[in-house]
Amino acid sequence: MDVMEFIKKQVEENPVVIFMKGTPDFPQCGFSARSSQALAACGEEFAYVNIFEFPEVHRNLPSFSNWPTFPQVFIGGQLIGGCDITLEMYQRGELQTLVKEAVAKAGGAATAKQ
Repeated sequence: MDVMEFIKKQVEENPVVIFMKGTPDFPQCGFSARSSQALAACGEEFAYVNIFEFPEVHRNLPSFSNWPTFPQVFIGGQLIGGCDITLEMYQRGELQTLVKEAVAKAGGAATAKQ
């Protein structure tokens, strides 16, 4: 599978996915840590892709999403943004609602963790 197909599959098949540096348990940058913590605080499981384990994803995701930085959070197949946007949405209560709606619409939590 080509890298763009892999990215597209992760975004389409997971109601919530974060492309991050490291993993939620062992983040390798502060922005990834804060973003994954905000997602976890929403109370639903989410998928993640450690871009350090997938160098091709690291190189190609900015072209796919038209967003230059990491982490990148996708909910319901749409790019939400990076750390600042994710945290702002969480603080306003919007992230929790969006995550719960996306998971409910998909019929359950994310199944793939990378």
